[in-house]
Amino acid sequence: MTYWKKVFKFMHLTPETISQAFKEACLAELQAIKPGNVHIFADGHGMVVQDFIKSANVVAQVIALPNLRVGQRILKAVEATQASVACNTNLGIVLLSAVIVQAALSAFVQAAYSKPAPNLQLSIQQVLNTLSVEDAEFAYQAIRLAKPAGLGLVPHHDVNAAPNISLLAAMNAAKEHDLIAQQYSNGFADIMHFGLNSYQFAMQKWSNPTWATTYVYLSFLAHYPDSHVARKYGVEVSKKLSAEAQQRLMALAVLDNPKLYLSKLIAWDADLKQRQLNPGTSADLTVATLLAVELL
Repeated sequence: MTYWKKVFKFMHLTPETISQAFKEACLAELQAIKPGNVHIFADGHGMVVQDFIKSANVVAQVIALPNLRVGQRILKAVEATQASVACNTNLGIVLLSAVIVQAALSAFVQAAYSKPAPNLQLSIQQVLNTLSVEDAEFAYQAIRLAKPAGLGLVPHHDVNAAPNISLLAAMNAAKEHDLIAQQYSNGFADIMHFGLNSYQFAMQKWSNPTWATTYVYLSFLAHYPDSHVARKYGVEVSKKLSAEAQQRLMALAVLDNPKLYLSKLIAWDADLKQRQLNPGTSADLTVATLLAVELL
């Protein structure tokens, strides 16, 4: 894409279009079969698809509001979710998307006044570098409100206590056991490289956004042991689940028609839900990847 085409694209990123991109990413993720997670083929874990649709709609109304800090975006999104569905459908999505949204808004402003054309990942890193203790305060409040499964007391920088470090520093401290925190630590590289490359591979192979979404989800689950599962059931269970995902990913990747594998994925989905395994972090990373696709 040429410089001026990039500028033209970013100049059409407004709070309204970024909000719409967020909602479309959330809804697109629900259209794909994601074994163990909630999607249009099956509900699960005490939640239904409609909960996620409602969450996407209400969060889209607040997450791209102008003149907010990242932490404020996180808190407003979680407050809107709790008011709408009264359960945690999207904390990981919000923690990731708030940064990407802030970067997109910042890139839009830069495109209007400066060269070279803004790069979304560079803008993401710039946003991360500006995160403050105030952002951490808002984010901690949001996490306490969402009450994610498996959240317990930790020796340092516990979300139940007032933070004394920036949100970026807090995420750096948690990066070894939390994939969402790891994105803050590595500049969203897993999303902007691994996730986008996986999406592009699948689109080139099948030209089908829904199956590309499934491929991204399975790719994350296969290569990164899901930290939501690890928090609830331990690292070994998460690693074994990744091994299962690797088998499914390889079987899917060789097919010219991915629909031929749908019944097996649906069967695996039912099996994972029977075992109460919900790879929620893999789904969160998938939504963030789809949001990046919408914005690039």
